[in-house]
Amino acid sequence: MRDLRTLGPWLRRFLADYIFTERRLARNTQMSYRDSFTLLLPFISTKIRKSADRLNVEDITPALILQFLAHLEESRSCSVQTRNQRLTAIRSFARFVASRDPAHLAWCAQIRAITTKKAAPQPVSWMSRDEMEALVTVPDRQTLRGQAEHALLLFLYNTGARVSEATRLEVGDLQISRRGDNHALVTLHGKGNKICESACKIGSDSVLMTL
Repeated sequence: MRDLRTLGPWLRRFLADYIFTERRLARNTQMSYRDSFTLLLPFISTKIRKSADRLNVEDITPALILQFLAHLEESRSCSVQTRNQRLTAIRSFARFVASRDPAHLAWCAQIRAITTKKAAPQPVSWMSRDEMEALVTVPDRQTLRGQAEHALLLFLYNTGARVSEATRLEVGDLQISRRGDNHALVTLHGKGNKICESACKIGSDSVLMTL
């Protein structure tokens, strides 16, 4: 990297090598980081009247970042959580640059000093037992599709799995009891490539096998 001031080469290394090869972040996180800079670069380019390919690292100033974050909430109607996700991507990039070029340490410190915004607590909602029982009776269990939908609803209810975790299940992730006690163990692959095991008690082994 000849010019350590130019933003483009740094950003390419960050998105193509660092978060993918070194950090091995989850696919969704990689896409979120990429999208953050897809939004940030045109915003800064417009503000300072400088084409994106000519931007320098230190053109990303704390003041412009704060304006960008306000723009996300006010003009794009993004939630506080999304605003904080974009900030996390920018702060991670600043840390990456500073760790490889000490000349950018002061700039990095300024960027990392920008704090996340506290979101208002979301009301917790849940379904009552009667509501859940009514829901699982909706699928037509006389059809294969209905049996699969019924099994999926029971699985989500009994394990607390996210829909994304259920869709990533493979046959080897299910360990069905052979002792007749209607218990099963499932391995879930969650956000950030986290793996956890959850017990699943259902009406019968055949219902889980349908899933």
